[in-house]
Formats: sequence, C-alpha cells, structure tokens
Amino acid sequence: MADEQLKQQRIPKEKAGKEIKNKEYIAQASKTAAKSERENIDDKKIDKTGESKSEEAKEQVKKKDEKKIKRTEATIYGRNLPISLRHSVAIGKFIRNKKISSAISDLEKVIKKKMAVPVVGEMAHRRGKGMMSGKYHVNASKEFINLLKTLSANSNVNGMDLDKTIIYETIPNKAPVQHHRFGNTKFKRTHVLIKAREVATKVMKEAS
Repeated sequence: MADEQLKQQRIPKEKAGKEIKNKEYIAQASKTAAKSERENIDDKKIDKTGESKSEEAKEQVKKKDEKKIKRTEATIYGRNLPISLRHSVAIGKFIRNKKISSAISDLEKVIKKKMAVPVVGEMAHRRGKGMMSGKYHVNASKEFINLLKTLSANSNVNGMDLDKTIIYETIPNKAPVQHHRFGNTKFKRTHVLIKAREVATKVMKEAS
C-alpha cells in the first residue's frame, strides 16, 4: 500500500513539472516573438527616417538651385600676353558689339588673311566695307581667340544665352616691360580685359 501511494504522489509531481516547463517555454517563445516584432518595427522606422532624410536633402538641393541668381555678365582677363598694345587696341575695336562666336570666326579669317583688322594711320588700304586701311594681326588674333573661347565657357557657366551675349567692352593695358637676360632686347607684354553681357533681342538686332 505504501508503494502505491508513493507512485501516485510521484506521477502528479512529474506532470506538474512538465506543465511548468511547457509554460516557461511558451512564455520565452512569446517574448522572443515580441522582440523580433519590435526589432522589425524599429527597422521600418529607421528605413522611413532614412528615406525622409534623403528626401529632405534632395529638397534642400533643389532650393539651393532655385536660389542661384542668374548672372548676365562674364569677364576674362589675360595677363602678360606677348602681343602689341596697339594691335590689341585695334582688335578690341574690331570685335566690340559682336557675338563671341562671330568674333572668333572673324579673327580666324584674319589669321587666314581673308579679312583685315581696321587700323588708323598711314598704312596700305584693304578691301572691306567702310575700311580705309588695315592689317593682319596674326599673333594677336590667336591670343584673342584663346581669350574669347574662355569667355564663352565662363558665360555658359553663368547660365547666359550665348545667342544673346555680346562683347561690350575690351580694355587693353600695357604690362611691365620684360628684358632679355643677356642684352637690351625688350619683349611686348599686354594685359587684356574682355567683358560680355546678355542683352535683349532688340539690342542684338541693332548690333547685327
């Protein structure tokens, strides 16, 4: 009788222990599931915050682009160019009130000696409309072409319309004279400032 009572007491104790273990396992599983759900929610929140930050950055860039003020003028300054001051003055008058592209094409014609630069003074007469005398300033024209190409790039960066941009001012100045190292030979040096601006269509028609 005593053995049967002991067996009956052991069986319910073992069943109770198993039930407690099962409950603990279920509780742990529920806790891990809740943690994983929280982590997923946090990841989704991080993704949303990252997307919102990227969108805000894009909007800020757009606003900066909109705030940029369009410039209507562009300049180029050539220092210590190996050309004559007199030739640069003549070419400056020759390209003034012209488009940058047309000025470059005219100077290329001067290099090929198909067009002469008008020059004041007792010089040989050249063929051309309203021109008494002129010369072919080849070296100075090459230097001016390089400056005008840079000027067109600067005006393009400033957001200017090249079809409405004209050269309105050329300022050549004499640079410090450079001497040869062994001798008294002088070298011609000139500073050249060229300014261009975007104008209305009426002014373009008058200039053309």
